[in-house]
Amino acid sequence: MLSNSLVELDRRHLIHPVSSFRGHETRGVRVLTGGKGATVTDAEGRELIDGFAGLWCVNAGYGQESVVEAAAEQMRNLSYATGYFDLGAEAPIRLAAALAERAPGDLNHVYFTLGGSDAVDSTIRFVRYYWHSKGQPSRDQFISVEQGYHGSTTMGAGLTALPGFHEGFGVPYSWQHKISSHYLYRNPLGGNPQAVIDASVAELKAKIAGIGEDRVAAFYVEPIQGSGGVLVPPKGWIKAMRDVCAEAGILFIADEVITGFGRTGPLFASSDEDIVPDLMTIAKGLTSGYAPMGAVLMSDHVYETIADGAGAKAVGHGFTYSAHPVSAAVALAVLALYDGGLLDNGRKAGARLMEGLETLRDHPLVGDVRGRGMLGAVELVTDKDKKTPLPAALQPATRLFDRAWEQGLVIRSFAQGVFGYAPPLCCTLDEIDAIVDRTRKVLDLTLEDPEIRAILG
Repeated sequence: MLSNSLVELDRRHLIHPVSSFRGHETRGVRVLTGGKGATVTDAEGRELIDGFAGLWCVNAGYGQESVVEAAAEQMRNLSYATGYFDLGAEAPIRLAAALAERAPGDLNHVYFTLGGSDAVDSTIRFVRYYWHSKGQPSRDQFISVEQGYHGSTTMGAGLTALPGFHEGFGVPYSWQHKISSHYLYRNPLGGNPQAVIDASVAELKAKIAGIGEDRVAAFYVEPIQGSGGVLVPPKGWIKAMRDVCAEAGILFIADEVITGFGRTGPLFASSDEDIVPDLMTIAKGLTSGYAPMGAVLMSDHVYETIADGAGAKAVGHGFTYSAHPVSAAVALAVLALYDGGLLDNGRKAGARLMEGLETLRDHPLVGDVRGRGMLGAVELVTDKDKKTPLPAALQPATRLFDRAWEQGLVIRSFAQGVFGYAPPLCCTLDEIDAIVDRTRKVLDLTLEDPEIRAILG
């Protein structure tokens, strides 16, 4: 009865993110009631392996008592402290120092946000202030990558290059430009990594030249494109993009909201790519989803330029909950878990995950398997040679998500028929194996759908 009541209250009052309002009214909500480790429980008592860590974020897993205690203690001692007026609190100060110590290169300065979207939005403002401080206000053009995701704030959604975040919102803006994604599986250049790198370098240089090198402010990219379908670039692609930006004097922003905090193996994916961004956005795994928090990590030269440009004036950017002490205390406790063995476990589990997903390549519906560490994807097709995606009329995102749920598995199901995986780093090898086994069961059941059988002949 309680569950039914919640479903009805949800239908009447709660607007869900990135959902069809009418579709959700029809489908209703699935209420989660508990979580422990890598599993969650729904209101019907069903236990599921969370193969997507909430929304790419519960890296440490559910129910970590040290994190809960850290939050409770901070709430008892000091529930809030503003960062305005030169005030502060111990937890965010220590967290900023801990992040600077762990970040690549000279990313020594930290601005805290509430999550990833407003971290990206903050970088846009910082980048503009940077160029004004350098006496080059005409550098006001931004470039990002097709299939990329950089949040859904008004300006960030324009950098995002997924149509669903543009339609009806009046974005992207005229100052927001795109280059093609590397998307190896569907790249016209095929599977030749160097050819893809060379083509992307040429396209980025051409885009910069077309806009005017003295007009381009910044380039944004995810080390692995998450919401675009877990698209992994060829090795060396990110470094090549970084080098182009350095040569042109353009700020390079690495969006590590998804890839940060052990998701791909190291604490930050930029380390694997052998780059130091000018700015880096983080969130999600920063607090493992236990409390809202994101951050902008800023390099020394960007910080110094802004500081010198402002002089005695305040830099007019700030949020009420920036550097919230409870979120910071949570993040420090989560960092302790990463240092205490969680990163190592994630690397072992990630190797097992990718090995397991590779065994699905032989399935008639699997066109591609890709990923790195605890971040993976399986792309479904109805014709492997032609790479024909599942028909949109079948609503594969909903159909496949529901089917996985029935098998006791939570995964991301993209509209184009792609499964996304981002399990908690605390997963046991048995849980990783179960994720793969349950995925194969979902594929087998989908193969029996009359509509799929008709297509396959």
